[in-house]
Amino acid sequence: MSFWRKLACVLLMLTLGASAAANWLAPAGYAKQYREATDAPPSRDHWLGTDEIGRDRFARVLYGTRISLMLAPAAALLSTLMAAFIGGLAGYLGGAWARMAMAMTDLFLSLPWLFLLITARALMPLNVSPLVSVVVTFLLLGLLGWTAAARVLCASAASLRASDFVRQARAAGLPGQRLFWVHVVPNLKPVLYAQFWISIPVFILSEANLGILGLGVAEPMPSWGSLLRELEGLVSVREEPWKFVPLILLVIVVTSFQLLLSKQEEVAA
Repeated sequence: MSFWRKLACVLLMLTLGASAAANWLAPAGYAKQYREATDAPPSRDHWLGTDEIGRDRFARVLYGTRISLMLAPAAALLSTLMAAFIGGLAGYLGGAWARMAMAMTDLFLSLPWLFLLITARALMPLNVSPLVSVVVTFLLLGLLGWTAAARVLCASAASLRASDFVRQARAAGLPGQRLFWVHVVPNLKPVLYAQFWISIPVFILSEANLGILGLGVAEPMPSWGSLLRELEGLVSVREEPWKFVPLILLVIVVTSFQLLLSKQEEVAA
């Protein structure tokens, strides 16, 4: 493993560990308001200062990071399972099934799915609870983010269907269903793993985009997107540089994933 991949692994572990220990590092929680210290600069009590209504930014960064790093993999798992079912099965069956599945995939790919996410999220009531908003946001990401992976899995399954060992198993009288689960699916695992890990940073960035637009995780629960909204009225970097911590952390996490996933992308290709 190269130095940069080791560094990326260490940074991801540190970020994950800090977010997992949010209850210990910030026991007051992300919603407590310090009304005597609204929009305060960093201090010993508030390492990243407070926001405009007095909530501790350090606590909100920790809890927002936890939400993204826990639920983005859940959305990636859902999208990967859908891609495996639709794309993998269509590639194995071939013929009209493959054409129909790829036509549906092309239709989804032709649509701007970020705008679909925005539309679906905007149709929800404004007073929706934070927990429901988190589940719905990442559920939508998982349900709409399977198309690119489905095309890769369809091509991989079609290639396996035409391979010699599958033909020999079919000639030996192995039933089609057992042939799919015993011979095809295990050989799709490297592609499935690659698509899963590649989807995680994509969903992290997608949630951040929704949060910046005010359509992500509902208040008072923090997320990277809602934290980045504080940069809208910032005039210069020198004015309040501590507000850039969520952006820097987001860049570090996404870049670390990309460094770790370079081999996975080669497998997926």
